[in-house]
Amino acid sequence: MESVAAIRSTLSEAARRRMLAVRSEPMLYARWDRAVFIHYAADAATLQRDVPFALDLHDGRAYVSIVAFTLSRMRPRIGGRIGEWLFKPIATHEFLNIRTYVRHRGEPGIYFLAEWLSNPLSVRLGPRTFGLPYRFGRLVYQNAPSGRGLRGFVDAPEGRLAYEGKVSGSDFAASDPDSFPEFLLERYTAFTQRRTRARFFRVWHAPWEHAPAEIEVTADTLLASTGPWWKTTEYIGANYSPGAEVWMGRPHRIRV
Repeated sequence: MESVAAIRSTLSEAARRRMLAVRSEPMLYARWDRAVFIHYAADAATLQRDVPFALDLHDGRAYVSIVAFTLSRMRPRIGGRIGEWLFKPIATHEFLNIRTYVRHRGEPGIYFLAEWLSNPLSVRLGPRTFGLPYRFGRLVYQNAPSGRGLRGFVDAPEGRLAYEGKVSGSDFAASDPDSFPEFLLERYTAFTQRRTRARFFRVWHAPWEHAPAEIEVTADTLLASTGPWWKTTEYIGANYSPGAEVWMGRPHRIRV
């Protein structure tokens, strides 16, 4: 009988094979550390107006997640120490993603409604290379590795986000197969669109080891700046993960 660990790794392993099947992938390595996921249900019709890809629904509902984490030691797959040294200016900084769940030609993925970074150079590079909706802000995270204390804020011209809380369990584990947490967390393709150019890139990591968290969002004007979907939301829950080693692929153009 297949082990629980093997079953849980199915999506991750499929993503790994898919990436390695393309020559010169992955392009980058990195860590995503101390990741806080805050989830909302949103009205699908309202949200779809701001998303150029078909929404991927779960039990007929659309979802948006806030993901706050620290990117560390991003470096190219090739180039060794020299390549890592060249990437130092953009290798480590905080991220805030606001993402929704989409499906394109049968492949599930995510679409970023907006992203805030604390690195001005990355803010300039991301839209041009990957088509990502990067914006600059001041991001301060104080997420304990254990998850016993989770706190952070983002200040930007568009508004402010602040959250605080803690994990509600002591055990970190991968999502059960076909579960709601797996739907929200185990995503290995990102679809983007900048002006008229649509692109995608793939990522790979081992399944997120996570625990449910109790999070209170104490300031949310930053979220309201991303579209009318915010007025339709219902808070669903949150998760915390200590982090994962990540492979990141190169951007590929989607030809319609």
